[in-house]
Amino acid sequence: MKEYFSNIYTALVTIFIGMKVTLKHLFVPSVTIQYPDVKPELPERERNRLYVNMDDCIGCDQCARACPVSCIQIETTKALPAEDLGKTSNGKKKALWVTGFTIDFSKCCYCQLCVFPCPTDCIYMTDVYEFSEYQRDDLIFDFVTLTPEERQQKRDNLAKFNAEKEAEKLKAAAESKPKIETEQKKDQPKE
Repeated sequence: MKEYFSNIYTALVTIFIGMKVTLKHLFVPSVTIQYPDVKPELPERERNRLYVNMDDCIGCDQCARACPVSCIQIETTKALPAEDLGKTSNGKKKALWVTGFTIDFSKCCYCQLCVFPCPTDCIYMTDVYEFSEYQRDDLIFDFVTLTPEERQQKRDNLAKFNAEKEAEKLKAAAESKPKIETEQKKDQPKE
């Protein structure tokens, strides 16, 4: 009988303790945020979607090499000697056209390892965390500011320049070959 009343007493005490916590929070304003309208405040060092400032990108491929899941693809084309691509914000001279810079966010693990090796600090994490898509292909972001026509034009210009340079080398080699042969004939003793 003593155990019966002890169990009743324990049950009442625990109910009153629980009700005390409930009553304490009953008259306090709620802290629920209305999510789509009000965004939560994120910590200072959160890691979310990457952004690439193409004005500062020199196409060095350091970020793609550092990526553990190979979600960054970079394609570059060498600039012609007459072209001036300008400088980055920290003073590095640009020598390559970046004709392709894509990040596949369906593969990205948001580790931030691609941010640190960048010599121009053009790639960094943003505070954007809402970018879900219905199709995986929509998670492949292309950061290049050149149009597809401009990209192809840069490739064609470089191919044309290299072809002209190779033709000049062949022409110079062909012109110097007869001279070398005549000099060798002169140096040979007459029989």
